[in-house]
Amino acid sequence: MKSKEVLRRYNKGERDFRRINIRGQSFKETDLSGADFSGADIRGTNFTSAKLIGAKFINTKAGLQKFCLICLVFSSWLLSALSATFSGAASWYVLDFLNKNENIYFPITTVSLITLAVLFIVFLRKGVVTLVFTFTLTFAITFTTIFILAFAFTKVGAFIFTQAGIVSGVIFVYVTGPLAFALVFATTFADSVAIAGSSAGVVSIAFAVTFAGILGIAGASAEIVAGSVAVAVTFTAALIGVYIGRRALNGSEADAWIRSFAIAFAATGGTSFRSADLTDADFTGARLKSTDFRRATLTRTRWRDASKLDQARPGNSYLRDAKVRELVITGDGQNRKYDHLPNLRGINLQGANLVGADFTGSVLKDGTLQGADLTDAVLTVANLNGTNLQDTNLSKAKLKQVQLDGADLTGATLTGACIEDWGITTTTKLNGVRCDYIFMQLDDPNPHRKPDDWNKNFAEGEFVDFITPMVLTLDLYHNRVDDPRLIAYAWQKLVEENLGAELELVSIEKRGDSKEKLLLRAETSPQAEHSVLHSDYFTHLQYLESLPSETKQALLLERGETVRILAGLLSTRHGSPEVSINNHQSKGDKNMTGDHNIYRVDGNYNERIEGDYVQGNYYAAGEKQSLAEAAAEIQQLFAQLEQSYPTTTTAEQMVVAAEVVKRIEGNQTWKQRVVGAVKEGGLAAFEKAIDNPAGAFVVGAIKGWQEVEAE
Repeated sequence: MKSKEVLRRYNKGERDFRRINIRGQSFKETDLSGADFSGADIRGTNFTSAKLIGAKFINTKAGLQKFCLICLVFSSWLLSALSATFSGAASWYVLDFLNKNENIYFPITTVSLITLAVLFIVFLRKGVVTLVFTFTLTFAITFTTIFILAFAFTKVGAFIFTQAGIVSGVIFVYVTGPLAFALVFATTFADSVAIAGSSAGVVSIAFAVTFAGILGIAGASAEIVAGSVAVAVTFTAALIGVYIGRRALNGSEADAWIRSFAIAFAATGGTSFRSADLTDADFTGARLKSTDFRRATLTRTRWRDASKLDQARPGNSYLRDAKVRELVITGDGQNRKYDHLPNLRGINLQGANLVGADFTGSVLKDGTLQGADLTDAVLTVANLNGTNLQDTNLSKAKLKQVQLDGADLTGATLTGACIEDWGITTTTKLNGVRCDYIFMQLDDPNPHRKPDDWNKNFAEGEFVDFITPMVLTLDLYHNRVDDPRLIAYAWQKLVEENLGAELELVSIEKRGDSKEKLLLRAETSPQAEHSVLHSDYFTHLQYLESLPSETKQALLLERGETVRILAGLLSTRHGSPEVSINNHQSKGDKNMTGDHNIYRVDGNYNERIEGDYVQGNYYAAGEKQSLAEAAAEIQQLFAQLEQSYPTTTTAEQMVVAAEVVKRIEGNQTWKQRVVGAVKEGGLAAFEKAIDNPAGAFVVGAIKGWQEVEAE
C-alpha cells in the first residue's frame, strides 16, 4: 500500500493497518499516532521525525529490503576481495624479494614475523583500540631494530631503508587485512554463518599449507611456494577477521568499534525511526535488525520479545546497554544490578520480574513499572518522578530517598518497604495503596516500624492517611514572637482581605533549636498567589509592630474575642509542642429547642426556649470546680453550640470558640472557677480533657486571662 493511501485512510479516522505491505514507503514528519501496524512489512520504510504516539508495531518485520540487502552483501564481499588481494600480493612480493637475495635478510625476516605474531595476538585478545597503540609502538621498535640489524649484517647501506620500508608495508597490510574481514563479517553475517565461515577458513588454510609443503618437498620453484604461502596467509587473515567479527556481534567491549561500524553500515537503507516520537509505542515480537532509532523518543516504548534489537542503531538511548536491552526484551531482571544508570528515562518495564533488582541511583523518570514485581528491590536515591507504579509490588523494597514527584502508586503494595526520607509530594498518587506495615529507616539498629506495635498492622486505607503529605500550604515563618496578639491580628486581617483565597489555618509549629520561632501553615485555594499573600501578611505585621503601644491596644480591643483567642493559642503553642488543627465535618446546622439550663450568677433555672442558649450546671459563688468538671461543662457547651453553628472550617470553629468564651466571660463566677481549675491542673491537661477541635482556641483565651491576672 502506498503512503498516500495510508495517510488518506488515517485522516478519515481509520487506525487498523494490520498486515499491510508498506516496504520502502515514506511517512517522514507525518502524524500516525494510535495507528495499528501489527504484522505489517515495514522494511525500508521511512518514519523519520514522524509522530507515532501509541502506535502498534507488534510482530512487524523491519530492516532492509531485498535489493538493499543484495547491495550490502555485494559491497561487503568486494571489500573482502580487495583485502584478500592486497594480503596475497604483499605475501608474494615479500617472499619473492627474500628468495632472490642472500641470507643477510634472515634477521630482518625473523623480526618481522615476531612483530606480526605480537600484533595478531593483541588483535585477538584486546581488540582494535589496543591494537592501534601496540601497532604504533611496535612499528617504531621494529623499524629501529631492522635498521640496526641491517647495518650490522650488510655492507650495502643502500638496502637498509628499502628493507625497512618493505617490511613495514607488509606489517600494515597484514594488520589491516583481518580488520577488513572482521568488518565484512560483522556487517553481513551472524550466528550460524560464523561457524561456516570459520570452518571454511580452517579447511582453506590446511589445504594451502599442505599444498605449499608438497611443492617444497618436490623441489617446486620458489614462485609456486611463494604463491601457496600467500594463499595461506590470505585465508589466515580471513579466519582472524571472521573470529573478530563474530566476537564483535556477541557484544565484546574490546571490539565495540567494529560492531558499531558494522551496525551503522548495515542499517543504511533500512527502516528509519530517526527522531520519531515513539511514546507508548509497542514493538512486541517485532524483528528490528538494521533499524535506526537514533534521537527517537522512546518514552514507555514496549520491546517485549522483540528480536534482532541488538543489531539496530540505538543512538544514545538506554538500548545501547546490552544488559538493559536484554531486560526490556525478556522482562526478567531478578537479582541483577542496574545501578547508577542515568539514561533509563522512559523505560518500559511493565509486568517485569525485578525481584531483588538493584536500581540504586538510576534514573527511571517518566517510565512505567506497572504491575512489576519489585519485592526486595533496591531503589535507593533512584529517580522515579512521573513513573507509573500502578499495581506494582514494592514489598520489602528499599525506597530510601527515592524521588516520587508525580509518580502514580495507585494500587501498589508497600508492606515491609523502607521509606526513609522518600520524596513523595502533593502530586504523588497514593490511591488504594496496600500496606500492612512500613519501616521509616533502614536497620540502624531500629527500623522504626509503623505501626510501632509489631503485633498490629495498618487498617485498610490507614497507611495513606498516615503518610499523605500536607497539601501545598502558605507558610508564614516567624524568626521571633514578640507579641502573639499582633500575629493573630495580622492573620485575621489577611483572612478578611482575601476571602477568595479561602485561607484555612492547618497547623502551628514551633521551630528553632530553642523552639523560639513559629511557623503558621495555611491551606489556600489553588488559584491563590502565595507570594502575594506572604508579602501582605508580613507587611501588615511589621506595620503593627511599629505602632505605639496605645494604638496597638486600641486595635486589638477593636478586634475582640477572635484575635484574643488566636493570640492565646499562639502564646500557648509557642511554649509547647507543635499542634495541627484538624477539621471535622458536621452533619448540618440545627436549631436547638427544648428544656435548657440558663447560666446566672445567683443560680440556675430551667425553661423552655427556642434558640441557641447553652445548658449547663450552676455552681454557687465560692464553690471550687475540678479540672475534669470544668472541661465537662465546656464540652457540653460545645456540643450544644455545634448543633446551631457549622464547624467545618477553622474559621467556623473559631466562631464557636468565641461564643464559648463569651458565655464564660459573661459569668464571672464561672470564669474564675475555670481559671482556677486550669491553674491547678495545667493548660495541657485541660485541653486534652476538652477533646474538641475548637478546644485549643478556648485554651488560648484562658491563657490570656491568666496573663492578665498575673499582671
